[in-house]
Amino acid sequence: MSDIFARITVNPRQCGGRPCIRGMRIRVSDVLDLFVAGLSAEQILEEMPHLEADDLRASLLYASRKLNHPVLVA
Repeated sequence: MSDIFARITVNPRQCGGRPCIRGMRIRVSDVLDLFVAGLSAEQILEEMPHLEADDLRASLLYASRKLNHPVLVA
């Protein structure tokens, strides 16, 4: 599992510090937006040939883990 998270990188000097895929300027949010737009994993990989299937899985897992935190309401 930790290997898949290694695909997500955060660099404050790249993409405004937003999570990216393997140090490239492809943000996790870019991948998620493509899924939301209705593209399949295969279509995303065709559109972005530098990505690998594990990059897509890492993006989804990263988003899932980030959203799975309690929200405290004051």
